[in-house]
Amino acid sequence: MPSIEKLYENLGKLFYAIAAADKVIHEEEIKTLEKIVKEDWVKVDDFKDQFGTDEAFYIEIMFDWMQENSPPAFQAFYEFKDFKDENEKLFTPRIKELTWKTAESIATSFEGKDPVEKTMLTKLKEIL
Repeated sequence: MPSIEKLYENLGKLFYAIAAADKVIHEEEIKTLEKIVKEDWVKVDDFKDQFGTDEAFYIEIMFDWMQENSPPAFQAFYEFKDFKDENEKLFTPRIKELTWKTAESIATSFEGKDPVEKTMLTKLKEIL
């Protein structure tokens, strides 16, 4: 079974996909993600990496990596979907709830949801 770190990395891909859906990642979207990671995701579990960093920050680390490398948003989204399909047991009701909250908050943080973000959120709702 994959580690919690892999879960957080794949969530970072998902949140990148939502933010990059309109081809531009806005500062408000990044700030929204950072706020939710600090306020909510770090409380999900007590897992730390070998340096003592809460593993929830792997969400931001992967998001940043994706932003630097700029893969297509839908590619990142489907990588998340494949991970979720293969690791359903990691997606507890709390993880699903927080995943939805984070994705929707990112999508609405800059001038509301655009059509591509709405499509991606609809697909996310189906797979959660």
